[in-house]
Amino acid sequence: MFEAGDSLPARLATAVARLLVTAWVGGMWMVGYIVVPTLFAMLDDRMLAGHIAGRLFSVIACISAITATYLLGFMALRQRKVALRSVLFWIVAAMLACVAAGVILQMEMAALKAGLGSMGVMESALRGRFAVLHGISSMIYLVQSLLGVWVVVGTKTGAASPYCRMVECAKGIA
Repeated sequence: MFEAGDSLPARLATAVARLLVTAWVGGMWMVGYIVVPTLFAMLDDRMLAGHIAGRLFSVIACISAITATYLLGFMALRQRKVALRSVLFWIVAAMLACVAAGVILQMEMAALKAGLGSMGVMESALRGRFAVLHGISSMIYLVQSLLGVWVVVGTKTGAASPYCRMVECAKGIA
C-alpha cells in the first residue's frame, strides 16, 4: 500500500483518500442497488420503504459531498494547476454535481410528500410530478454510479485505476 520512503502525512492522506473512496462508491452501490430494492421487495408499506430509502440516500449524499470535496482538494493541493487538466478531477467534480442535483430533487420530492400529510404521494394528483422527479433522480444516481466505476476501475484493462494514480500524488507530502 505504501512505499518505504513515504512520509507519515503522505501515508495518512493516501489512506484517508482510499477509505473515503471505498465508503463513497461502495456505499452508493450498496444503498442504491441492493438495500433500497430489498426494502421495497420486503416491506408491504411502500411509504415506509420510501421514507427509509430517502433517509439512506440522504446519508450517502452527505458521504458523497464530504468525499468529493476532500478528493478535489487533495488533488488541487498536490497537483496544483495540473489537477484542472486531470480527467479524474473532472470526473469527481461531475460526481459532486450529481450529488448536488440529487439533493435538490430529494428536497423537492420530500416537499411534495410533506404537503400531502398521511396520504401517499402515489395516491394523489401529484403522482405524475413525483414520478418524473423520481425518474430524473434515478438517472442522475445511475450516472454518478457509473462515474464511480470509472474512479475505482479506470478505463484501460490492466492499467492502474485513476484513483490509484490520484493517491500517488500524496507521495512527497512533507
